[in-house]
Amino acid sequence: MSGEVAGGRTAISGEERPFLPGMRRNWLLPLYDPLTRLLGIRRVHVRLLGQAGVRPGHRVLEIGCGTGNLLLAAKRSQPAATVVGVDPDLTALARAQRKAHRRGLAVQLDRGYADELPYADDSVDVVLSSFMLHHVPADRREPAMREVRRVLRPGGALHLVDIGGADAHADGWIARRAHRHELTEGEVGGGIPDLLRRAGFLDVSETGSDARRHVGRFTFYRARA
Repeated sequence: MSGEVAGGRTAISGEERPFLPGMRRNWLLPLYDPLTRLLGIRRVHVRLLGQAGVRPGHRVLEIGCGTGNLLLAAKRSQPAATVVGVDPDLTALARAQRKAHRRGLAVQLDRGYADELPYADDSVDVVLSSFMLHHVPADRREPAMREVRRVLRPGGALHLVDIGGADAHADGWIARRAHRHELTEGEVGGGIPDLLRRAGFLDVSETGSDARRHVGRFTFYRARA
């Protein structure tokens, strides 16, 4: 995989452009991990990793890895996999790097954007995406998914979870907050299967959902290259 970094350090490259941080404001980042624990996101990650079925020797990429929770869970679940995370937020990447060091987990962390992935064609077996897609500006979502398709090996798969889904009334306050931001206008939720098909994926399916009172609906998807 191109862009490889030894020792779990963070590679910094690419242009600067606006992005939506995990907590919408950089100064709120310390609250991100406590909030995800409160919302039960760890269980969501366990379910997504169960769906992905990462095996020894797999090359795994998480797009929008943030502070590294899913990334590190993937490495813990399959130590013999090569696990890489990419995110535009240097502050979040630094936090992910510290967590990886404390836990003795060797992962690669790269600074980059989902629509310009710094990796070679056909170089990844599994791509993970957890609550990332709604952070991507509407006009960059299809290019981002085309990039995911490009880096996946034939037969590789994208495993994605995000807010919303076919039952729009269950989107909840997370979705309402996301769609109020100028960078994230436009449909995510129920539009994801069509988006993935336009990007060239095969066998696109909605694999399940998890509705939480006052929080909303989390929906899981799988698609193959």
